[in-house]
Parts: sequence; structure tokens; C-alpha cells
Amino acid sequence: MSIWVYIIRRFLGAIPILFMVSLISFFLIRLSPVDPLAQMKLNPAISTETIEKEKIRLGLDKPVIVQYFIWAKNFISGNMGYCTDNTKVSTKIKGRILNTLLLSFAVIFASWLIAIPLGILAAVYYNSFFDRFLTLISSIGMAIPSFFFAILMLLFAQHTGWFPVGGLTSINFSEMNFVHKVLDILWHLFLPVFVLTTISLSSLMRQMRANLLDILSAEYIKFAYAKGLTKSKIILKHALRNAINPIITLLGFEFAGLLSGAALTEYVFQYPGLGKLILEAVMQSDINLVMASLMIGAIMLISGNLIADILLKLTDPRVRI
Repeated sequence: MSIWVYIIRRFLGAIPILFMVSLISFFLIRLSPVDPLAQMKLNPAISTETIEKEKIRLGLDKPVIVQYFIWAKNFISGNMGYCTDNTKVSTKIKGRILNTLLLSFAVIFASWLIAIPLGILAAVYYNSFFDRFLTLISSIGMAIPSFFFAILMLLFAQHTGWFPVGGLTSINFSEMNFVHKVLDILWHLFLPVFVLTTISLSSLMRQMRANLLDILSAEYIKFAYAKGLTKSKIILKHALRNAINPIITLLGFEFAGLLSGAALTEYVFQYPGLGKLILEAVMQSDINLVMASLMIGAIMLISGNLIADILLKLTDPRVRI
């Protein structure tokens, strides 16, 4: 099967998955006791007539099934409906999705760039001081909650003044030239990427180490040593290609997981991404915004799995799609 035919089939197969995700999510949100107009109802300055008009504007006066089809129509058309503050959902998301993708790709690139070599070294020098040290560091990284670690880094930035404490750009960003703009964005990205990369690379490094240790004990690796092949050639050419396959499979879940995992970190650093927007939408019971965020998360998961399958095919010729 051609790779392009496979991609088209996967996208077509994602349609019923997205439909079921949207259906279940919408009814779970709408059947919950949370009232999207609760804050307005608690405000004595807002009249009952105003609340009723807002209820009609958001379509809350219609049956739940009708509300779902209205939302689905708006989502397919790209409009996605309106937020509780009368702002278009699409307008809010467009301003944040690129920032979240930038953060996600930066974290994935950094964590893989660091975790894979460290996992290889830990497996090669198994049970040495270096291996035990990396195991200790990775255990600490997996044990520290991202929210707590983000607060520590925020306090560090405030105390030293070496890094900005929030946002993605400086106040005078528009006055900078292209090179300074890039450096300014990287400067603001450093701490959020550092926090999320530290949490992510710990599990990736341990997984890479465990996979490579299993491969190095296989019979064909012992046969390669018996043939006189060098250790570096055996590890890089024969063992690594088989050991990295399970890591590639996890790529899709890691890509989608960053959307939810980065939410608290974005909130701490006041990073203008989707994670912070989702938290605010949940706290405000903004149904349309929450639904749009959930659908973007589902699309990121499907896209991540598709990318992982394609990379798995490229790295392992035995895999057929």
C-alpha cells in the first residue's frame, strides 16, 4: 500500500473516532451539574431578562441533542460558536494554538535529543556509577510534579532575573529585528521547555535504557560480537534500530499528552497557549471553548499516532502499513 493511500485512509478512519469523542464529551459536559451562567446568576447587578437573553444566545434553551448538532455544525464550518464573553471560539484558539504547537515541538525535540543518547549510555555502561546516577536523576524527575517544578523555576527566575517570569515575548518585541525576535522567543521559552523536558525525558530515558538492555542480551547480538563487529557498530546499527521502535510508538501519546500536561505549567508561567486557555474555560464553564479544546486534543492524538506509524515504517523496513 502506498504511504499516501495509507495517510488518506487513516484520516478517513479518524472521522468516526472524532464523532464519538465529540458526542461523549458534549453529553458529559452538558449533563454535568455545572451551570455555564452560574457567575451571571450570582451577580445581583445582572437582571433575569439579561440572563435569559444570554441563555438564548448560547443555545442553552434548546434540548441537549439539538445543542450538540448546533455545535457540530459550527465546528465543521470552522466557526466553533461563541464563548461566554461573546468572543468567537475560533478567534481565541487561533491566537493560542501556534504557541502550544511551538512549545510541544520544542519539548519533544529537546527531550528526545537528550533522552535517547543518555538511555543508550546508561544501557552500555549498565550498573556503573554513571548508570546509577542517571537512574537516580530520572527517578527524581519522574517524582517531581510539573506544577511544583514550574513554581520552583518561577521563583528562581524572579530571584535571579536571568529569565522572564511570564509571556512569550517582551514588551518591545515589535521594535526588534528578526534575529532579536527569535532570541527573545527562545529566552521566554526556556523555562517552560526546561520544566516539561525534565519531566518527559526521565521516562523516555528509562524506557530507552530498558529496551536496549533487552536487545543487547539477544542471541543475534551475541552472534554479531562473535563475528568480530565493533561494539559501536553493533549498538548503533543493529541494537538501536530495534530498541527505538517502542519509543517511536509512544510519540503519538506524548504529542497529545503535552496539551494536558503543559496546562498547569503554562498557567504558572502565564504562557499564552491552549493549556492555559483550557483551564480558564473549565473554571468559567465555557462549553464551546472546552469542546473545541477537547477536539483539538483528539486531533493531536490521531496526528501524533499517524506520525509515529510513518516514522516506525521508515526506521524498521519489516513494518508493513
